[in-house]
Amino acid sequence: MAADYAYVALFLIVGALFVVFNIDILSRLIRPAKPSPKKLDTYECGEDPIGSPWLRIHIRYYLFALIYILFAVETVFLFPWAIVYTSLGFFAFIEMMVFIVILLVGLAYAWAKGALEWV
Repeated sequence: MAADYAYVALFLIVGALFVVFNIDILSRLIRPAKPSPKKLDTYECGEDPIGSPWLRIHIRYYLFALIYILFAVETVFLFPWAIVYTSLGFFAFIEMMVFIVILLVGLAYAWAKGALEWV
């Protein structure tokens, strides 16, 4: 019984050493290491950066992006349901309508809280 755990422990140790070797040691040997001021400069789509990179960004932009991602992911669940809609029956239709109502309630809540206003 203890030998089984020893195999697992040995596997974890070898795996950890493999990761450390590849990420730390091997990468230092392979990568080019000639930094220059041009290479260390900030890169923004081929343009010279303007201003400081440490800007305060209003939380509303992050909230807007998070709400978009949430609703985009949730609406992806509609596609598989639509493909097999005819074979599911009326109960699946009711379940999907409940799902859509929950999404609409979430959208109405975000709208009422002002999370969808850009400025």
